[in-house]
Amino acid sequence: MLVGSTRAFSWVKPTFVQFAVFALLALGSNVLFSWLAAPDGSIFNEQGLVSYLIWPMIILLGGIILARRAGNQALVFVPVVLWLVADTLSALLQSLVQFLGSYSWLPDWSYSFLPTLFLVLFLWQTLALLWIFSRRLRIPWWERIIVIIGAVALLTIWQRNVADQPIFKQIPVEPVLEDAALYEQPRLLQEALARIDPSIPGKSDWYFMGVAGFSDQNVFRSEINKVRELFDVRFGTSGHSLALINNNYTWLDEPIATKTSILRGLKRIGQQMNADEDVLFMTLSSHGDQDFIHLSNPPLAMDNLDATWLREALDASGIRWRVIVVSACYSGSFIDELASPTTVVITASATDKMSFGCTNSAEMTYFGQAFFAESLRENTSFSAAFKDAAYRVKERELSMGFEPSEPQMVIGSLMETALPAFEQVLFDKTRPPLASITDNSNATTTINISPDTGADTVVNDKNTTN
Repeated sequence: MLVGSTRAFSWVKPTFVQFAVFALLALGSNVLFSWLAAPDGSIFNEQGLVSYLIWPMIILLGGIILARRAGNQALVFVPVVLWLVADTLSALLQSLVQFLGSYSWLPDWSYSFLPTLFLVLFLWQTLALLWIFSRRLRIPWWERIIVIIGAVALLTIWQRNVADQPIFKQIPVEPVLEDAALYEQPRLLQEALARIDPSIPGKSDWYFMGVAGFSDQNVFRSEINKVRELFDVRFGTSGHSLALINNNYTWLDEPIATKTSILRGLKRIGQQMNADEDVLFMTLSSHGDQDFIHLSNPPLAMDNLDATWLREALDASGIRWRVIVVSACYSGSFIDELASPTTVVITASATDKMSFGCTNSAEMTYFGQAFFAESLRENTSFSAAFKDAAYRVKERELSMGFEPSEPQMVIGSLMETALPAFEQVLFDKTRPPLASITDNSNATTTINISPDTGADTVVNDKNTTN
């Protein structure tokens, strides 16, 4: 049947018993696949079982119509038996792939085409069935077209229903805010702010602030906590760091990230640091859109964090020297607002590009893994770490069939002069601290990884606003 041969008819002598047996096999294999693919905590979904059975029943009905039209009752179970056998093979193949994937035994590049492959296999088995029947019964060409259009329409509706109602389904739980959190959150934030120590006069200190914006996926919380650990342990920001976390399970443990807490955090850091000598490293990790990243922590209703507001909050805090990393889709849209002579802005993507790796199973996003976990540990400058991370991200995205996210880096003119000394303090504690630096220019330097060749380009823009 799958190769379009009408010999399939001579190999099948279906009876109701065979139909029942193959129906159970197909159903069992699809239950297996749904169970393997279901997230933790899923339960059996009766509606998903009904949704799956709709299409075999439609094909059985088609067999009854064809049998009456051809005057041959032996045809009644032929189409549905052929389809069920093909569907069983397809579901078993998907189950095998899902099993291998659950143990990370599949190469990364395979995930980019497997969903399309399985969709093609599903369409193939149905269209092949229609093809051999049209040949066997000598159906006119115009009738074949009508049947194919009708089948595609029904398949589309059926696939959507099956996608919404899998056989094993995770029941969504509406987030509930414990009353204890109402009283705990102000205390958590106040204690976190109180733990930020003042800087040491005459010495350049680095301060860290991390924001995990989206509560429904653990990867953002994990990324911020791992980056904070890197800075506290390796770069010595312990006592100078703050993490604001939106996550479904940390209301009683960590201060949440809202515009209010972010502003209070920036102001506290600004009060404790020396504006001429000290540097803030700020990183934000969340889902993003043009000019804003998501702040979400149901059941609270939060305003999203837009680039204009963040720039105003940074300016109001009095923090002068800044290194800001935005890990989100379309994060390049933050550059124009955040760029200044005393700022480094690093983004996970260009203005019109998506970034990747925002899954619950991941500990860090693609960019976070490449920049923080790998490149920043192996280099002694942000520029070198960025270039290295950009190449790593591009190679990973291309291997998985994704459009490259094109990470961006912009260095203000004054920061370009001061950054090597600041980096010496950060990467090598044995070297002498940096003296104060004063403003004298409005230029910025932009580092961009070309999406075509991966080569570096440097552009000096004298018109960038401060």
